[in-house]
Amino acid sequence: MSEQPGKDEEAPQDGGATATGATADRPGLLGGLTDRMQGAVSQVAAAGALIVVFVALSIVAPSFLTADNLFNLGSQTSVNAVMAVGVTLVIITGGIDLSVGSVAALSGVLGVMLMADFGFHPLLGILGGIVVGAAAGLVNGLLVSTVGLPPFIATLGMLSVARGLVLITTGAVAVFGAPESFRLLGQGVLGPIPVPVLLIVLVAVVGHLVLTRTRLGRYAYVMGSNMEAARLSGVPVRKHTTWVYVVAGSLAGLGGMIAASRINSGQPNFGEGLELDVIAAVVIGGASLFGGRGTVLGSLIGAFLVAVIRNGAVQLNIGTFYQNVLIGVIIWLAVWWDFYQRRKLAGDA
Repeated sequence: MSEQPGKDEEAPQDGGATATGATADRPGLLGGLTDRMQGAVSQVAAAGALIVVFVALSIVAPSFLTADNLFNLGSQTSVNAVMAVGVTLVIITGGIDLSVGSVAALSGVLGVMLMADFGFHPLLGILGGIVVGAAAGLVNGLLVSTVGLPPFIATLGMLSVARGLVLITTGAVAVFGAPESFRLLGQGVLGPIPVPVLLIVLVAVVGHLVLTRTRLGRYAYVMGSNMEAARLSGVPVRKHTTWVYVVAGSLAGLGGMIAASRINSGQPNFGEGLELDVIAAVVIGGASLFGGRGTVLGSLIGAFLVAVIRNGAVQLNIGTFYQNVLIGVIIWLAVWWDFYQRRKLAGDA
C-alpha cells in the first residue's frame, strides 16, 4: 500500500503514458489504442443518437424546436453537464460518485443561506457553495484513498450524510432571500447566449486541459487502467485519488449553485436522483465504469442526450417515472456494450 515516498514528483511522464492502456488482459500500447478506439466509437454512437432524437422530437413535438425551449434546454443541461465533467474524472480512475446530487443540494442551500442570512455578496455565496462541494469531495477522497473504503460505499454514505445535513439545516423548508443579481448565474445572458451555456464551455475547456495537459489527468488514466501498476510506477495514488473527488465535489457545488440561481432559492429536495442522470451522461459518452477511459466531450454529448430525452418527454407528456425507466435502460445498454467490447478484445488478444 506504500506510495514509495520520494517518487511523487519524479514519476516519468512517458511511463505514465505507456501504462495508460495496460491491463491484465492486453499489453499497454495495444490496450491504449483499443481503449481510444472504443471511446471514439462510443462517442460517435452517442452523437448519432443525439442527432436522431433531436430531429425526431423536432418533428413529433412542434414546441420542441422553439427558441424559448432551446434556451431552457441549454440552461437545464448546464447543471448535469458541469457535474458530469467532474464525475468523468472519477470514473476514469475506476471510481464512482453517487453523492453528487445530494452534495449539489447541500451546496445550493448553504450558498443561498450565506447570501440571504449573512449578507454575502453573490460571488462570495457562489464561491461558498463550491467550497462546500469541495469539502464533501475531500471527505469522499480521503475515505477512498486513506481509509480504504470502496468508492461505492464511501460516496453512498456521503449521499445520505449530505441529504441529511440539507434537511437538518433547512428544516426541510426552501431558503429564500438571495439578491436578485444572483439570478444572473442561472438565468443571465451574454448577447444571445445563456450564461449557463457559457459555463458549460468554460468548465469543459478547463476539464479537457486537466485531462490532457496535467499530471492529475494523465495519472487518472493510469490509475484507472491498472491501479497496482500505477502505484509501482511511482504514481502518488492516494494524493491524486483524493484530488479527483475534490474536483468532482467542487463541480457538484457549482452545479448546485447554478440550479439554485435558476429559481433564486435553495431547495432541500433538489438533486434527488440527479446522480443517475450524471452517471448516465458519462457512461453514454464513452467512459468505462471499469476505468481507464473517458473524455469531457463524450460526457457533454451524453449530458445533452439525457437532457434532450427528458425535455422531449415533457413535450410529449411522458411522466417522470417512465423517463427514469428509459434512462436506466440506456445505462444498462451502455455498460453492456462496454463489457461486451472488453470481453471480445480479451478473447482476441
